[in-house]
Amino acid sequence: MNALKKLKKLDVVLTIAWILAIISAFFVHPDKEYIGYIDFRSLGILWGLMVIIQGFKENSVFEKIAGALLSKVKKGWQLAAVLVFMCFVGSMLITNDVALITFVPFAIMILHSCHKEEMMIPVIVLQTIAANLGSMLTPIGNPQNLYMYGLTGMSLVEFIMTMLPYSLVSAVFLALCLLIVPGKNSSLDTNKDSLITSKFGSKVQIIIYIVLFAVALLTVMRVLPWYVFAGVVLIVVGGMDYKILLRADYILLLTFIGFFIFTGNMGRIGFISDFLRGIMEGKELLISVLASQVISNVPATLLLSGFTTNYKELLVGVNVGGLGTLIASMASLISYKAYTKEYQENGAKYIGVFTIFNLAFLCGLLLLWWII
Repeated sequence: MNALKKLKKLDVVLTIAWILAIISAFFVHPDKEYIGYIDFRSLGILWGLMVIIQGFKENSVFEKIAGALLSKVKKGWQLAAVLVFMCFVGSMLITNDVALITFVPFAIMILHSCHKEEMMIPVIVLQTIAANLGSMLTPIGNPQNLYMYGLTGMSLVEFIMTMLPYSLVSAVFLALCLLIVPGKNSSLDTNKDSLITSKFGSKVQIIIYIVLFAVALLTVMRVLPWYVFAGVVLIVVGGMDYKILLRADYILLLTFIGFFIFTGNMGRIGFISDFLRGIMEGKELLISVLASQVISNVPATLLLSGFTTNYKELLVGVNVGGLGTLIASMASLISYKAYTKEYQENGAKYIGVFTIFNLAFLCGLLLLWWII
């Protein structure tokens, strides 16, 4: 059932990926090289992380952590800061889309109960930006990072140091934006604690998922083979609660495979490969930012990575490129849909505020790139 719901929501991207894959197959007929297109390591690790994070969600881990952080909040700006930086820090470990799926509905509930509707749009927009920018610091923060980390062969330290300046500046920008959130100095006038999950789920399951998450980190750092990690997750979680296995985002995984086939075939068509390499050379960051605005940053990563070896510029570009339009990062649609589900009449206002904030952040980070 969950897979069908995701299919309805994300079928446009999935359909485009597979239409491109099928069209490209007419020019490069299927052969034994097709299997080499697919990055099974990235897909296996991504699947395992999805399952583990779903296990944490099932046991109310994130809600409990959020409740602990919010328990001492008294002022509007404190509430906004906690809600925004939960997404910023959380996305580094649980991915940007999961951070938004978890914390945006939570923010809507809290802000509504506190009668802080004037804070709603700015806070949710900043949560979205925070999730997209916080996730860029780590290899497991978003799908494109996990893929690029495997492709580049970077060490964990090298990867983090590449993205650290952009993450630090993003955190400063977010803190400054909190100064202009409406109602920041007002007191909260309701008992928010009654809205927060009071108990964890199964403590045994939580411990098991923590151990599995540690195994995932070892796999990402290339200490353990990916297939060992995937097998352990399949056996342990399947034996504990098989329904969790069904909640991974299989639509995203299928979308990856479609783009792997398409980009692999494009690399074998001489004139197309030469053209793409030509326009990418020396302009990896700018091209990836522009491509992300139209097709979103995950497909842009998969499309462009086959036509450059300047991976650091591409890595920065597809992460910074998640800012801008509403579809520059598909995770941004999660926030938009969650907000408009409750406040449908304010959809246009949300997009306006979203676009202004995103363009401001995008310009700021592009300036930082130019200075560096």
